Amino acid sequence: MHSFPKPALEMVEQLQQAAMAQPERAIAFQGSPGANSHRAANEWAPEALPLPCFSFADAIDAVKDGRAGCAMIPIDNSQAGRVADIHFLLPESGLSIVGEHFLRIRHALMALPGAKGPLKAAYSHPHALAQSRLFLRERGIVPLSFADTAGAAAHVAELADHSLAAIAPVLASDLYDLEIVENNVEDSDDNTTRFVILAPQPLDPATLTEGTVMTTFIFEVKNIPAALYKAMGGFATNGVNMTKLESYQKGVSFSATTFYADIIGAPGDPAVDRALEELAFHCKELRILGSYRQARPRG
Repeated sequence: MHSFPKPALEMVEQLQQAAMAQPERAIAFQGSPGANSHRAANEWAPEALPLPCFSFADAIDAVKDGRAGCAMIPIDNSQAGRVADIHFLLPESGLSIVGEHFLRIRHALMALPGAKGPLKAAYSHPHALAQSRLFLRERGIVPLSFADTAGAAAHVAELADHSLAAIAPVLASDLYDLEIVENNVEDSDDNTTRFVILAPQPLDPATLTEGTVMTTFIFEVKNIPAALYKAMGGFATNGVNMTKLESYQKGVSFSATTFYADIIGAPGDPAVDRALEELAFHCKELRILGSYRQARPRG
């Protein structure tokens, strides 16, 4: 908790106390109050109690320890790509994906009230800085990394330096008494982040009878020629749509590649079962991270 900037601490303590009283209603998220993850949690479950955590690992631990019923975690952004470390944290967490949420990202440049003269630097989360790269470059503002967007706003308020700014949601300017210098500083009009909701227990695919269902899993193919090609063949021959496939390295040896995938459908569907069975035949490891209702059509 004490890693949060001082202007955020009182709000963090209040939200944590409320969540402690009713942990089953709490949604853990990474960041200070006012961060995009806070906004996403409020949109997905307005009746829930937001529980701010300093890191992604802290948010996951809050669910594992029973201090929150679920966690809201960003997984990738339409402009900046996948969120660092999430693909490692998800499999290791022991939690299951039970939902997804898409949040339209709008950022503002904010500074101390009455700030005059050119702004020298702006703090924000690396993804927000990447999403506003052209805006910052055109104005000669140096990007400085911070743990989260709203925390960056609180940090600027704490530093009390009129030459510094933050890139954060508009809500953060109200919470930390900053002044909006410019709205909508993201470089793309369709800037969107996908969040996943993590819970201790998976949803039973048989209960997901309404709407389209997604399934997320990770796998590691055998280290033989054409293993990935053969492993993917089962999805094509069975007509299962794979909407996402990403690779990342395990460890420092670079000898084993793990793949992260999303498909439309769920276990129990004969076509999906056949595709997963063929995938498993070519794999050293296959682990399903969860089946859940699709929040936005793919394609």
